[in-house]
Amino acid sequence: ASAMEAGGGGCRLPPHSPSGPVLRTVEMHTGGEPLRIVPRLEAAEEAVAAGGLSLLALRSEVAATQDRVRRALMHEPRGHGGMYGAVVVTGGAAAAGAHLAALFLHGAGYSAMCGHAVLALGRFALDYGLVADPSCPETAVRLRCPCGIVTAFVPWDGSRSRNPVRFHSVPAFAAALDLSIDVPGHGQVVVDIGYGGTFYAFLSAEQLGLDVCSSATRALVRAASAVTEAVKKQFKLHHPESEDLAFLYGTILTDGKDAFSEEPTTNICVFADEQVDRSPTGSGVTARIALQYHKGLIQLNQSRTFRSSTTGSLFTGKAVKASRLG
Repeated sequence: ASAMEAGGGGCRLPPHSPSGPVLRTVEMHTGGEPLRIVPRLEAAEEAVAAGGLSLLALRSEVAATQDRVRRALMHEPRGHGGMYGAVVVTGGAAAAGAHLAALFLHGAGYSAMCGHAVLALGRFALDYGLVADPSCPETAVRLRCPCGIVTAFVPWDGSRSRNPVRFHSVPAFAAALDLSIDVPGHGQVVVDIGYGGTFYAFLSAEQLGLDVCSSATRALVRAASAVTEAVKKQFKLHHPESEDLAFLYGTILTDGKDAFSEEPTTNICVFADEQVDRSPTGSGVTARIALQYHKGLIQLNQSRTFRSSTTGSLFTGKAVKASRLG
């Protein structure tokens, strides 16, 4: 089969089905967690232009009409069990008030927030020319996520982006503290539920007879998934702004070291359909900080370091101000 010319730039595409779309992707990762970025999805752009859709509405539209794109990019053979993705949307109601919007994709569906993706997308936005006149030494990139607008702060040297990137998230909060849950195979456990753009259940792995640092990942995944399913059945979530955001995304098992320390605290995030985050999890760290602040374990602007139990990669985070949501 002969290759096809792409545009006028002389870039040759590999053989592909003439009836299917050609998708170009940009491959990034944050702390070992992959991000497959789709800079342009024509069907999403057309939906935004035709219907003036908000990002939450676009998320539903893409899930209903373009889910084959998610499956093609996230699943084997192009993807894998740990793949994560983002569809970039610019302009229209979906990205109103922001430089760009993003739909987050994973193996089982579509998330409302993804911190590791925000960190990568901040650099992507600068290097891809989506921010006019970036400033040195740092540029603010406004990104609309399904949960709301977050701002990434990206070092810029005049020609390209650099690390480290940080972001201000949407307001995070403690949804429930010391909630007793009956987990089949494990009995009664006590969990906290925090929101950092999406909801997670949190508990120490020790409650499940495991060690987050040394137990087999498969054992941690099975136990965390059992907790997720039990919480879904025994506790009803509520979000003060949108019930579309009121779903439990996963469970984060910790080393139990919630009190402030200069030493990192380790966790593993198991989300969606038993998918494991290789990073410490941006939205999960945000939710953990909210819980620790609510319990009086950390103060405003007191930084903590969080470690992924699977890769050892580190995120730092802090509560920067108290606010009211709903």
